[in-house]
Amino acid sequence: MRRELRSLAIALLVSLLLWNLPHGGVLAYPFKLFATWLHEMSHGLVMICTGAELDHVVIYKDTSGLSYAVYAISNVGTATIAAAGYMGTPLWGAVLLVATPTAQRARWALITIALLMFVTVIFAIVPTPEEGHFGQLGITGIAIALVAIAVVVPGRWRVFVAHFIAAQACINALLDIRVLLRPVQVVGGNLTATSDATQMAVNTFGSHAPWSVWFWAVVWLAWSLGVLFVALRVSGRTNGASESPGSRSAAPGAAPMA
Repeated sequence: MRRELRSLAIALLVSLLLWNLPHGGVLAYPFKLFATWLHEMSHGLVMICTGAELDHVVIYKDTSGLSYAVYAISNVGTATIAAAGYMGTPLWGAVLLVATPTAQRARWALITIALLMFVTVIFAIVPTPEEGHFGQLGITGIAIALVAIAVVVPGRWRVFVAHFIAAQACINALLDIRVLLRPVQVVGGNLTATSDATQMAVNTFGSHAPWSVWFWAVVWLAWSLGVLFVALRVSGRTNGASESPGSRSAAPGAAPMA
C-alpha cells in the first residue's frame, strides 16, 4: 500500500501546485482531459445500459464535455445517467489502481484504455462547429501517449505512471465536484446554470434549489473519497500478497449530460 499512497500523495501535490501556479495548468491539462473522457464515457455507458442510447459526445478545449442521449427516459433513468459522470470517473481511476500491481498488468491496462479511447474517437466523439476536431484529436493524442508508455517505459516506472494516472483520475474527480457548488458552470466557453447535479436534483427532488444541488454534490464527493479509500486498501493487500514469498495468490434526444 505504501507505493499507492506515495503515488496518490505526489499526484495530489502536483495537482494542487499546477492548478494554482501561473501556467501550471498546461502540464496538468492532459490529465484533466483524460478525466473528462472518463466522465463523458461513464455517462455514455449508462445511457446505453438504461435504453436512452448514446447519440454522440463532444469534448471542448476548456476540458468540459457533453454527452447526448438518443431517447428521453424516466426520471430514475435520467438521474442515473446524471450521476454516472461524477461517480464513474473515480471508479475507473480506482479500477486502474487495483488492476496494475505489476509491470505486465500495467502494460495491458494502459493498452486497453488506449484501445477504448480509439474506439470512442471513431464511434462516439464528434467535432463541434466552434472547435472542429479538437475532441477527437485530443483523445487520440492521449491514447497514443498511453501506448508509448506501455511499450517504452521500463517496468518499474510503468507501474508508477499507471498509478499516477489512476490517482489523477480520482483527484480530478474530487476537484471537479467543487464546480457543482457554483451557481453557473462553463461548458464549451459558455455559461450555463445546468449541471449534472442540477439534473440529478430535478429528477429526484423535483427541485433545482441550491440545497438540492449541493446535496448531490456532497454525496458524489463522499463517494469519490470512499471509492479511493477502498481501492487503496484492496490494492495494498494485492501488492502485499504478490510481494510476500510465502503468500497465497489473490482470488482471481434527451438533455445532454455534462
